[in-house]
Amino acid sequence: MSRGGDLSERVLVLAPTGRDAAIAAAILGEAKAPTRICAGLAELLDEMRAGAGMAVLVEEALRDSDLSGLSHWIDGQPSWSDFPFLVLTHRGGSVERNPMAKRLSVTLGNVGFLERPFHPTTLVSAVRTALRGRHRQYEARERIEEIRRAEALLERRVADRTAELEAANRQLAAQIAERERAESALRQAQRLEAVGQLTSGVAHDFNNLLTVVMGNVEQMKKGETDPRVIRRLDMMSEASARGARLTAQMLAFSRRQKLEPRAVDLNETVRSMGDMLQSAIGGSVRIEPPQLDPDLWPAMIDPTQIELVILNLAINARDAMAVGESLLIRTENVTTGEPKRPEEPPAGDHVVVSVTDTGSGMTAEVLARVFEPFFTTKEVGKGSGLGLSQVFGLAKQSGGGVSIDTEVGRGTTIRVFLPRAGSAPRREDAASHELLTASEAGLVVLVVDDDDAVREVTAGFLTDLGYEVVEAGSGGAALDQLDRHPRIDAMLLDFAMPGMNGADLARELRMRCPTAPILFATGYVDAEALTDVSEGLIVHKPFTQAELARKLSRSLAGAAAG
Repeated sequence: MSRGGDLSERVLVLAPTGRDAAIAAAILGEAKAPTRICAGLAELLDEMRAGAGMAVLVEEALRDSDLSGLSHWIDGQPSWSDFPFLVLTHRGGSVERNPMAKRLSVTLGNVGFLERPFHPTTLVSAVRTALRGRHRQYEARERIEEIRRAEALLERRVADRTAELEAANRQLAAQIAERERAESALRQAQRLEAVGQLTSGVAHDFNNLLTVVMGNVEQMKKGETDPRVIRRLDMMSEASARGARLTAQMLAFSRRQKLEPRAVDLNETVRSMGDMLQSAIGGSVRIEPPQLDPDLWPAMIDPTQIELVILNLAINARDAMAVGESLLIRTENVTTGEPKRPEEPPAGDHVVVSVTDTGSGMTAEVLARVFEPFFTTKEVGKGSGLGLSQVFGLAKQSGGGVSIDTEVGRGTTIRVFLPRAGSAPRREDAASHELLTASEAGLVVLVVDDDDAVREVTAGFLTDLGYEVVEAGSGGAALDQLDRHPRIDAMLLDFAMPGMNGADLARELRMRCPTAPILFATGYVDAEALTDVSEGLIVHKPFTQAELARKLSRSLAGAAAG
C-alpha cells in the first residue's frame, strides 16, 4: 500500500457497510492499484489531506452525512488540482433520476458514477482513467512550480540590476511604472540643469558686479578719516561680502565641482551661518541657540559644501513644521561601530552636526525612500527632491554617513557624520590681509578682462601695489599688447570671456612667455575646466586687494625660484 504525499496515486475507498470496500480493494489490488480503506468520512478527509490519487465512495455513505467539510476541502484545492471521485450507485440510480447523484455532482465537482453490481474490468478502467487525469494534474503542478521558480529567478535578477532605484519589482506592469518614473526624473534633471546653467551665468555677472563694488569701496576707504563715511563704507563692504557668500551658495548647486576637503571647525561654521539661516528660514519657526560641543574635533569636509548641507537640512525642517515650532542645530563627537545600514558611517571617530525639528515626522514608507534622488513629499514646484540625496551623497563621498531618528507627530533629527580630521583647522588670520607690494620696481602685469569696470578696479589694485599694468579687453587685444611690450612678468586672465576664453589665451601666452606665471580670475567655472591649475593661481571674484597681492606675489616668487 503506497503512502500519502504530494504525488500519491493511491485510491481511497469509503464503503463503511457490507463487503463493497473489501471487494473494491481486492479488485484494485489485483490491478496493482494501491488502496486505502477508510472507516468514515472524517478518516477519508484526513487521508485526502495526506495525499491521494482519487476516492471511490458508495452513495449511501454520503446520503445522510454532513458534506460541508468535504465541500470546503474541494473548494480550497490549489489551481492545478481537481481531485477525482468515483461514486458507486445502485442499479437504476442514474443521474437523471437520482436527486442524490445531482447533489453529489455539484458538491464533488470532478465525479463519475458506476452502477452496482459492476464488472471488475469496468471498475479498474474507471479508476485508471481517473488516476491518469490525476497524474496530468501532478505534471501541471510541476510545470507551474518550474514557471514560478523561473519567475522568482528572473525577479531576483531584475532586483539586482535596479538596486540603485530601490524599487525593483517582480511584475512587468511594475517595471513599466518604474521606467516612467525614471523618465520623469530625467525630465526633472534636465529642467534642473537648465536652472543650473542660468544660475551660473547670473552668478558670473553678479560676481563681476561685486568685484567692482568691493574694489571701489576698498579704494575709497584709503585715506578716509570721517567716521560716518568709514561706517557707511564698512556697511557696503559687509553687504558685498554677504552677496559673495550668497553667490557661492548658488554656485554650489549649479556647478559640477570636485570636493576640496580640509580640516574645518564645525562650531565656527554653525556660528557663522546664523544670519544666513535666519534669512533663509524666515520668521515662521524659531531657531534655538545651537548646542555646540566645546571640545569638538576638527572635521574633514569641503567647507562650502557643509554649509549647503546645513542649509538644506534647516529648510527641510522648516517645511515640516507649523508656525511657531522650533529648530535646533547641535554638534558632537561620536565614535561609531560597524554600520548596520548602508547610509550609516563606517566604524571610527566622527564629528556630527545634527538638525532637530519639532515637526510632523516621517512615516516608515517615507523614511524608506528619503534618500532617493527626486523623491519628495512636497507639492509640485515646492521642492526638487534633491536635498537629502545631496546630503547623503556628500556625507558618503567624504567618508561619513547619515542617520535619521523620526516619529510621526513628534519631529525628526537628521545627523550627518563626518570623518575626524588629523590636523587643526587652518585659520585665515589678520596676516592674510597684509598688503604684499611688488618685490621690485618695474614688474609688469598683463590684466585681461572683457568687463571694463572689473579691469579698471584690478588695474587700480595692482598700481597701488607698485606694479606696472598693461590692460586688454579680449584675448586678441592681449596678444597685440604682448607684441608691443616685450617684458611681461605676470598675467592675470579672466577665464570666462567671449571668443577666446582664458584657457585658450593661456595656451597662446605660454608659448610666447613661458616663464611668466599666469593667474586666472574667475567668477564661475566648472571644476573640470581648471583641473590642472593649482588653487594658488586662481583668484575668485569678488576678490580683495590683499588676496590679489598675496597670490600674485607668491606666483612671482615661485617663478623666480624655478
